[in-house]
Amino acid sequence: MTKLLLSLHVLAAIVAVGPVTVAASMFPPAVRRAAVPAGGGGPAATAVTTVELLHRICRVYARIGIAVPLLGFATALAMGVLGDGWLVTSIALTAAAAGVLLAFVLPRQDELIGQLTGHRPVDRHGTVQLAMFTGVFNLLWATVTVLMIVRPGSTTGA
Repeated sequence: MTKLLLSLHVLAAIVAVGPVTVAASMFPPAVRRAAVPAGGGGPAATAVTTVELLHRICRVYARIGIAVPLLGFATALAMGVLGDGWLVTSIALTAAAAGVLLAFVLPRQDELIGQLTGHRPVDRHGTVQLAMFTGVFNLLWATVTVLMIVRPGSTTGA
């Protein structure tokens, strides 16, 4: 049962977190490209559609991503490592990553889409801030991934 839970946990992380990290990273430059007027008018419709699609990917996969910590808790419980330091640290970093995504990345994406679709000037400083928050989100997930592989004090010899 442990192997099944671990497999599902890893698959959920790949399927759910991977698309969010990629789409969120692509979002700021896509907004900058979309903000350049097409032929002197407003932003090109295809560029705005791309930005909206990236935001939808982030929102949908963030919801699916709740499976990752749920399966992680079940796996940790089955493995008897729920109190290990590396896991507690991973849980805290996962919570921080979720907080950054929900409090900073998704709301900033909403604001920038509102500026694009409202034909208002795009706040360039907002795209830079969003890129920074996205980088923090990605760095937190990368750290969790390393902790899951290395697992300090594990008996696997890693």
